Amino acid sequence: MSLTLHAHPLSSFCWKVLIGLYENDIAFENVMVNLGDPAGREAFLKLSPMGKMPALRDHLRDETVLETSVILDYLDLRYPGRVRFVPQDPDLAWRTRFWDRFFDHYIHHPMQRIVADRIRPAEAGKDPYGVRESHAQLATACDHLEKQLADGRNWMCGDFGLADCAAMPALFYADKVQPPEAPFGDRWPLGLAYLERLKSRPSVQRVLAEAEPFFRYFPEA
Repeated sequence: MSLTLHAHPLSSFCWKVLIGLYENDIAFENVMVNLGDPAGREAFLKLSPMGKMPALRDHLRDETVLETSVILDYLDLRYPGRVRFVPQDPDLAWRTRFWDRFFDHYIHHPMQRIVADRIRPAEAGKDPYGVRESHAQLATACDHLEKQLADGRNWMCGDFGLADCAAMPALFYADKVQPPEAPFGDRWPLGLAYLERLKSRPSVQRVLAEAEPFFRYFPEA
């Protein structure tokens, strides 16, 4: 098999690439990374020196491709399918890339900081200020998204693509980190409806089914 994806089924950024692979029925070997295993960590760092998942290995072309947006660009180039992740129309393309960056930087990263604080042992020092700041950043981003979704769009930039692959894991976990007294859908009903549209896609359902056995490791508030 030409392609191997080194990933973990609970990793939100890995979901972004898995959704793309499943959308276009691209054949690949899915290798689970265990960074807690010294040998596994050492092997993965040879592929991804910064230790970030996922990493795509194309054995046919002797290429290792890192960073989720770049991986989906690579698939568009080398393994094109029914879904084109970045449109060929130049104006749709830059808008798609903006929304991809928007979800990664302004929703995904603050969400991850909240999760990281939950995982951090108390003796290592919790960061309540950082958590509050991350929740504020999330809220600002979701407020902006809610305004954009008011135009009735189904997907972020025309047809389903890169931005939507980025949106699904970001919004899925952003929903999970909201305080129980302030559910995601109460403040952002259009954002929640968009998330539900994403979750209805077979590619996303497959990703969630594969992750389900690992959800017990997700740190609740």
